[in-house]
Amino acid sequence: MPRARFEELVSLALDGIPPALGRLMRNVAVVVEEDSEQGGLLGLYRGYPLTQRGSDYAGVLPDLITIYRRPICSMCASEDEVVDEVRITVVHEVAHHFGIDDDRLDELGW
Repeated sequence: MPRARFEELVSLALDGIPPALGRLMRNVAVVVEEDSEQGGLLGLYRGYPLTQRGSDYAGVLPDLITIYRRPICSMCASEDEVVDEVRITVVHEVAHHFGIDDDRLDELGW
């Protein structure tokens, strides 16, 4: 899948986040990279979750959500599968921004 189409899918997945949650996202950037240096990752959240931000949270670089194109595309057999996996990965990483850990995401079916 071409990078431009993949980036479009990431944008669509972000647009699919309920507006009430989207408005709460603060100081976070979302980017697409080809591959993870750690290997095998589909996405990665780096930053300070909203649940850990206190009155001293100021002057920091934006949190970063990275969605990795090649690993997602290589595990999918069709564009429909890529669409689904991008959505799942974006939701997963955005959840980390809100302070939801992997164990809780598993409980919720993500």
